[in-house]
Amino acid sequence: MSTFKAPKGTYDLIPPDSAVYLAVREAISSPLKRAGYGYIETPGFEQVELFSRGVGESTDIVTKEMYTLTQRGKEQLALRPEGTASVLRAALEANLHKSGNLPVKLWYSGSYYRYERPQAGRYRHFSQVGAEAIGAEDPALDAELIILAVDAYKSLGLTNFRLLLNSLGDKECRPAYRDALQAFLRDLDLDEDTRRRVEINPLRVLDDKREDVQKQLAGAPMLRDHLCEACKEYHEQVRELLTAAGVAFQDDEKLVRGLDYYTRTTFEFVHDGLGSQSAVGGGGRYDGLSEMIGGPALPSVGWALGVDRTVLALKAEGVELELPAPTQVFAVPLGEEARRVLFGVVTELRRAGVATNFAFGGKGLKNAMKSANRSGARFALVAGERDLAEGMVQLKDLESGEQKAVALDTVVSEVLSAQG
Repeated sequence: MSTFKAPKGTYDLIPPDSAVYLAVREAISSPLKRAGYGYIETPGFEQVELFSRGVGESTDIVTKEMYTLTQRGKEQLALRPEGTASVLRAALEANLHKSGNLPVKLWYSGSYYRYERPQAGRYRHFSQVGAEAIGAEDPALDAELIILAVDAYKSLGLTNFRLLLNSLGDKECRPAYRDALQAFLRDLDLDEDTRRRVEINPLRVLDDKREDVQKQLAGAPMLRDHLCEACKEYHEQVRELLTAAGVAFQDDEKLVRGLDYYTRTTFEFVHDGLGSQSAVGGGGRYDGLSEMIGGPALPSVGWALGVDRTVLALKAEGVELELPAPTQVFAVPLGEEARRVLFGVVTELRRAGVATNFAFGGKGLKNAMKSANRSGARFALVAGERDLAEGMVQLKDLESGEQKAVALDTVVSEVLSAQG
């Protein structure tokens, strides 16, 4: 046994469980591909300033959770704690916004890192699939992304998730609300860190999960009462488009999410079977982020869905995904000549699209057939010297136990026919 273990708060994805994660990633990304989103991949680390400017100096992510690295005593780098800032940076660096075809639609999948107290559903290394639509301000774009996420969850068979929706206003109407909220919060009995947050980003206090803080927030001014007419109209159009698409949602006036860059549309997906870590994904509009990181004005919207949390949600609902068998045919050679011949047949089957494995290591018939059964294969191909002398191999149905001799040169067509 190795003396090394995975770091605390992380996990290894190994078969057969890893197949579920792959299926979840595919299910989330499939609707995006159909809607014109192209794949993007960014480095696992970026300059610290990218996240401190975009995500926000006052957020827990930046102040408490980022893993930072010093590059040979010079610039500081950070393992990426989220995907949006990196994707926008890459799009700006590659001048994708100058292609003349806005919005730029991108999707991504990868690992992210935050230093947190490990618990069920919260890890220091976690997996997300995300999508960003960069360079257009349109309620239909916000609705499109939300609908694509809903369709992804439904395609997996999830039913017990809820969509929470809110508007955070914009630079026109939020300053007045910020002043009103700060005035309210300054009169509360809050700890020093929270009071500091009141001065930097008071909306984040609404997101505080502590019960003693939430009790004091009763009667706090609500952003909905301070929205300008343009933001009200924008939000109503998003709501109408979602309703027309048959997407149910709950208005949540305290929903602010944990990142500073959100404006207007903000949303979160929660699952009631996950306990305190109920959020499975979320996102919103971030019209000012491009300018925050030194780019031009590029109104944008996006989301990230947690692969880990989605897998937990599937387990909570007892949903078992229909996954393709990792092995459909298992080849069992008896003797050196059979090893050579059957290895060639295995290659042919794989090239024909049949998942095929081979009894490596010179196992005897008994042990090789045990391996075939453990592999989950539907069929076993068995051949010895007598079979080969007759130009035949034995095709055994491991479910029914039926076995028949088939001509060596028709094995591929026989297997394809037997699979239906």
